[in-house]
Parts: sequence; structure tokens; C-alpha cells
Amino acid sequence: MLELKETVVVEGKYDLMRLKEFISSPVLTTDGFRIFGDKEKQFLIREIAHKNGIILMTDPDSAGQVIRSFLNGVVDKTKIRHCYVPLVKGVEKRKSAPSKEGLLGVEGLSGETIAEALRKCGATIYGEKNVARKEEITKMDLYEMGLSGKENSAKLRESLLKSLGLPTYLSANAMLCAINCLYEKQEIVDKLKKMSYNKTIANQ
Repeated sequence: MLELKETVVVEGKYDLMRLKEFISSPVLTTDGFRIFGDKEKQFLIREIAHKNGIILMTDPDSAGQVIRSFLNGVVDKTKIRHCYVPLVKGVEKRKSAPSKEGLLGVEGLSGETIAEALRKCGATIYGEKNVARKEEITKMDLYEMGLSGKENSAKLRESLLKSLGLPTYLSANAMLCAINCLYEKQEIVDKLKKMSYNKTIANQ
């Protein structure tokens, strides 16, 4: 499994599922062309790019290029690494017919091909470059922090997300991905402690 410093941005959930077989780092989707009208996701991608950088890995067809060009216009260009996958003719296993251009998308490529493309684009890979791993927040951490699985978890998540300037509608899983892209674990622990302290003071 490859561990990357940057967050990879792909088009759809099947691309995400494919990448998760080979990399253990956060992966976000544009949900295809929906990204054009989703201001909150655009904001989230910009914030993540500003913090640790993003890697754009879209399909090699014309639709993928349109999405790549759009994000290149809404995100700081200095925070983007453009990852181009090779042109491979074929049909993904879940499809009965090839795409309009007859090319495999990210979901149809081998792990070796994906890894090679990531290395070529200059991805920062832990273990291959002198980069210190950061401690990520787990689902168990969310539970222990009261952010999931408890009576007031939804309200606490909303308060935390609001204090971080992130979209407040995020589910526990979506929030986990976002905060691991943007923050160190200790930063979130400290933020929750501060929120609890401020609430106590306000109630006195």
C-alpha cells in the first residue's frame, strides 16, 4: 500500500474504490460533473489543496479533461499535481460496453499502472521520500471524542465543522476524510477541548 502526503482527487466512487486497493491515503471524488455546481465541495478541495496539496487523477477521456480544467481554474495551481494515466483501450468489468472513446478509466487500470502514474507526477510517497508520517484520526477516535455513535454526536460534529470553517452537513465518514486531509490529530483534540471550555464558561 502506498501512503501519500497529498490527497488524490478522482471522478467517481468506482475510481475511489480502485485506488483504495493500492493507497491508504485520503481520496476524494468530484462526483463527475456535479463538481461544477457544488460550491461546498469546491471549497473543501481548495482547503485541502492549500493544506497538503492535491493530486488530480481524472480519466484520460475528454470528460476527464473537462473536469481537470475546471478544477485547475478554481484551485491554486501551485497546490496541484497533475497525474495523467495512460491511454488504454478496453472495457471496465462492471460495464457491458466500452465508453464513447473506448478507453479505460482509472477504475479499470492495474495497481502497477496507477502507482507508476503517481510516481511520475511527483507524488510525495511516505517511505520513498524523507517525509514524516502524521498520526491520523480513526473511526474509534471519533467515537471516543464523542463525534460518532453517541446521543449528541451529530450536534458536536456540526459545531466542530463550523468552528473549522468546513461544510456542516458532512457525515461522520466524510468528516473523517476531511479532517485527516487538513489537520493533525492533536489539533482536533485541542479544538474540542477549547470548545468544551468555552461552553463551560458560557454556562457559568
